[in-house]
Amino acid sequence: MKNKLLYLLMIVGVVQLNTSCKKSFLDVTPKGLDLESNYYQNADQAFAGLVAAYNPLGWESGGGDNTYIDDLGALNSASDECYAGGGGATDMVFWQVWNNYTLSGATGPQGGFWGKYYTGIYRSNLILQKINAGVPGLSAANKSRYIAEAKFLRAYYYFGLVRLFKNVPLILTPVSPADFYNVVQAKPEDVYAQVEKDLKEAIADLPSVVPSTENGRVTKGAALALIGKAIIYQNNNSRMQEAANYLEQVNTSPNYGLLSDFGAIFSPDNKFNKESIFEIYHTGTQNAGWGNWNQFLGNVYVNMVGPRSYSGPTYWSGGWSFNPIIKNFATAMKSDPRYKYTVVDLDSIVAAAPGRSYIAGYQNTGFFIKKFAPLAQYVSTTGQAELNFPNDYIEIRLADTYLLEAEALVRSGTPGKAQAYLDAVRKRVGLPSVPATLDNIYNERKLELATEGHRWFDLVRTGKAASVLAFKGFKAGTHEVLPLPLKELNGTKLVQNPNYN
Repeated sequence: MKNKLLYLLMIVGVVQLNTSCKKSFLDVTPKGLDLESNYYQNADQAFAGLVAAYNPLGWESGGGDNTYIDDLGALNSASDECYAGGGGATDMVFWQVWNNYTLSGATGPQGGFWGKYYTGIYRSNLILQKINAGVPGLSAANKSRYIAEAKFLRAYYYFGLVRLFKNVPLILTPVSPADFYNVVQAKPEDVYAQVEKDLKEAIADLPSVVPSTENGRVTKGAALALIGKAIIYQNNNSRMQEAANYLEQVNTSPNYGLLSDFGAIFSPDNKFNKESIFEIYHTGTQNAGWGNWNQFLGNVYVNMVGPRSYSGPTYWSGGWSFNPIIKNFATAMKSDPRYKYTVVDLDSIVAAAPGRSYIAGYQNTGFFIKKFAPLAQYVSTTGQAELNFPNDYIEIRLADTYLLEAEALVRSGTPGKAQAYLDAVRKRVGLPSVPATLDNIYNERKLELATEGHRWFDLVRTGKAASVLAFKGFKAGTHEVLPLPLKELNGTKLVQNPNYN
């Protein structure tokens, strides 16, 4: 019984502290554990509690299944962009069963998502409760900002859950042990309403920009973008103008701009660039080893998508060959200028000179992910190299919000600036204008945002998943959502999603 969701929410009454602020707000070193009952006695402790609420954003391992839980690995495996790959059919079985749509309540990526997001919700609820109760020495300005950040984080975590599971508990205060097994699922529309409420309340007290020492903290632009995205995902055409209005505030802000060099968006040397709206920070300075399991601050996914035993230029030799890009997807991108920044044609690289080689992994296609590829120049010389890649993940960037607003405007029946936003995304990479139709906008998202974790969500929300993912086994009426983790059902009032019983 000790693995319940609702047990996770309590975190056994502790909050992990991450208080160092060296290169970034989230460039942190875990400081240990303190009893929640003895904590939040001053402003520094309130700040540490806030950082703890941010912390699950960057989790690469742990969660409900205590395995690798980077969101990208699972989402890319489920899409038409990539296979699960790895070392064999049982290597990261949680991704394999989403890749071939043989999910069950017992097996799938749901434990990682569920554990990570509900941990974030618990910590967000806790810091909100403590700050509202009063923290000695916490200034009024910091109180307002911390509350806004915690509400954004709670909204972010719930948006993730409702998109993935649809039917989830809506918990807005820390859960007591007596209530663990009495929690029930909320209506999806109520979860979305809370997401929007939290974001609307957060917007007023979030800063428009942050200094470089606070990179990773939430801004007003991130909240505006997320609420626009949440409205669009609900697929109510009568609200598309409302979504566009939120996104327009981001898209016209002087704080953001499309980079002229598409490839520079993803470089570890170009973190928090002008195109980045909400970015999840990673660092290679932790010098992590296997003893740091579930506390990795590096981006482990970078190593996971690298080729195995590679001998040749540019890339690290110690990858694990996950998420090989499907040949049909690579072919569809071949004539696009973004191809060379998205796809590594490793077979061509190996064939170009004697002595180059790699070991083909499971479901190998010869095509690997470029945006998160393990470049040799970023290999850490201390700690376990594969655990310390510094690549960030940009969860929301300007090209995404341009295309979202273009979509919302077309769906609202008043296209307005839709053509200009679609043209801007294409012009950046030297492509000519095409009409701002929904099909063209969706195709642009496919090419622009490839392997960044958006494709599966786009296919589901547009109703295209059943046809596009049929070759993987996707079944309409079932696979639009994940099953709830089986261990969360026993002894609770939670009900499994349809067709997963």
